[in-house]
Amino acid sequence: MGWIAEHVESIKSMKIRDTLSQLITLGMIVSTALIIWKALMCLTGSESPVVVVLSGSMEPGFKRGDILFLHMSEAPFRAGEIVVYNVEGKQIPIVHRVIEVHEQENSGKVDILTKGDANDWNDRSLYAYGQNWLKPQQIMGRAVGFVPYAGWVTIIMTEKPIIKYILVGALGLLVITSKD
Repeated sequence: MGWIAEHVESIKSMKIRDTLSQLITLGMIVSTALIIWKALMCLTGSESPVVVVLSGSMEPGFKRGDILFLHMSEAPFRAGEIVVYNVEGKQIPIVHRVIEVHEQENSGKVDILTKGDANDWNDRSLYAYGQNWLKPQQIMGRAVGFVPYAGWVTIIMTEKPIIKYILVGALGLLVITSKD
């Protein structure tokens, strides 16, 4: 508790101008992170250029906690590709492999079927009610690279929100009380 009390005293002793300067610095850090995220979105063509694997459905290829880098290109989808897709009514995107692609030459319509590598069945039960195939518009991106286990921080903060609040509070306190 001594460390927290020290920082609280440091905040109390700060001048208003110093406090405003530190808050502006914190705002610039957050803004920079958002700008980098938006730039990545533009460069990759994906609404989410980085995702964390949240389940073991893609093992042994990808494990829970792996971070995937996504890219969305105009190339046709092919069986064997790892894609991340959204399902209507669900907030969390799903990382699975394309197992079947049906292209209708006359209309250009494409239907995609996916499956997790560790799953016994295809993903039709995960799709929206009455939907048997994914549409290309539902796919957020194709996996082009990954970093193993680096997403565990995200998983821990999602499953235990108190850790997230403590971490964000401590970082904010550190930036505000920093004398530089």
